[in-house]
Parts: sequence; structure tokens; C-alpha cells
Amino acid sequence: MQRRIAVIGGDMRQVYLGQMLLEDGQDVVTWGLEKGNGPRPVPLHMALEADILILPLPACRGGGLNLPLTDTALDPEQLWPRLRYDQLVLGGMTGELAPRLMAEFGLTVVDYYDREELQVANAVPTAEGAIQRVMEATDVTLHGSRCLVLGFGRVGRLLADRLKALGAAVTAAARRYSDLAWMEALGFESLPIKALPGNLGGFDVIFNTVPAPLLDAARLKEVGENCLLVELASAPGGIDAAAAKALGCRLLPMPSLPGAVAPRTAARAICGSIRHILEERGEPM
Repeated sequence: MQRRIAVIGGDMRQVYLGQMLLEDGQDVVTWGLEKGNGPRPVPLHMALEADILILPLPACRGGGLNLPLTDTALDPEQLWPRLRYDQLVLGGMTGELAPRLMAEFGLTVVDYYDREELQVANAVPTAEGAIQRVMEATDVTLHGSRCLVLGFGRVGRLLADRLKALGAAVTAAARRYSDLAWMEALGFESLPIKALPGNLGGFDVIFNTVPAPLLDAARLKEVGENCLLVELASAPGGIDAAAAKALGCRLLPMPSLPGAVAPRTAARAICGSIRHILEERGEPM
């Protein structure tokens, strides 16, 4: 008998994900996606009976299940006791949730975001979306602009590459010597993170990709008056938002860019990772 898959909550990524699974012949239902016209909507109790539950990315936000496409709030702590031990729960950025649910409720929880192929795929719309938003927020071209990219992981590397292709003068900063070597090998100016103090005043745009405090009040005082600060890292981020506001800095927070600027592409990447998870469990779709 075909397994039923329930896509529960999330943004337009989950709407497209539900559509892709349905077009692939899967038995799919959705809940909490009515504002995005999620396919085959059902009441919550029916969604919770599915064999595979797909939770949002991130699974939770602000203490509740991540539900931007419905007016219904759902406390996830009321959700877990209603699930069965034989169900498979797939969620994005579950953090400490997965081991706790396994220990307390005997639930099998797998984080689909905790896979390299998905994070690499997600880095592409993040980099492209950041460039799009900056172009919309400024009155000058990125060509000829002086850009600083903090961090040289998946997003930082792709972002630096695309900025350079647009003609920006790109400096990248990181802690690891290996990253600094790669920066120079790829033709970027390099800057050790420890050398940021005293070197922040010459940039038109500063992109942060590091989810750890880097630009506090002292560092933000060095930033040029017209510099645009872009926060791409997940919470707590690397830019002190309160200090930036107090100092009058221009800060653009950009959470969940893939879902905002390229939800169909992001959904395709999530779908691929879910397929890989099921294949590795010996339960291919």
C-alpha cells in the first residue's frame, strides 16, 4: 500500500514541495498552507495520520510551529504526543528537537536540512537573492562597488564569486587560514577576521554569512555612513541589530532568502534531499 505523505506548515517552498510530490504520483496531503493554495488540504487530525510528516524549514519559529501561510497557531509541544512511533518525521533546522523527540516520545525525526547537498543547493538562491535585494536597495551598481563578505563557507564563497562576476571589488574575511588561501587563489582580496578592526571603513556593502557575533557597536562605528549592511546568517547572526539601529546604520536582515526569492528551486532541493533520506533508509519513493 502506498504511504501517505503530509506536508505540514511552512512557506511557499512547502507548497511547491507538495505539488512536486503529487506530480510524482505520491499520495500527498497538506495542512497549514491555505494562503499559498497548498495541494489537497485536509484537517490537522487527518494530516497527522500520514506515514511521513514533512515539517517546515525551519521547523519552528518564535516558539511555535513555522506557519506563515495560515492564521492558525500551533504549539508544537501539543503536536508531538499525537504522533505515532512508526511515523517518520522530516523537518528542517530541527536543532535539539530531533534527539529530544526520539528520547521522550520514541519518534523517528530526521533533519533534511542537515545534509550537504541541500545546504549547497540552498546557497545558490541565497547568494542570488542577496544580490537582488541589494540592487533594489541601492542607487548605484554593484559594478565598481567595494564589497566585504564575512565568512567563506557555502554562501560566502558563492556570493563572492557572483559579486566579482558583476564587477564588484570583493574582499572576503574568514578565520581559517585555508579559507584565506582559497580567497587568494580565486582572486579575492583576503582579510583575517581578527584584522577587521580598523579595516571596515572603506566598503559600500558588507555581507555577513557568519552566525556568530562579529560586528558589535565598536566595529559598527567604523562603518562608512553610506555603507549597507546585509545580514544573511541565521540567528543570532553576526551583526548587532540593536547597535546598528542606535548608530543609524543601514541594515538589511535577509532571513530565509531561498523561500522568499526562489521557492520553487528551494523546494526542488528539499524534495531531492527527502528522496535521498528515504533511499538511504531503504524506503525509496
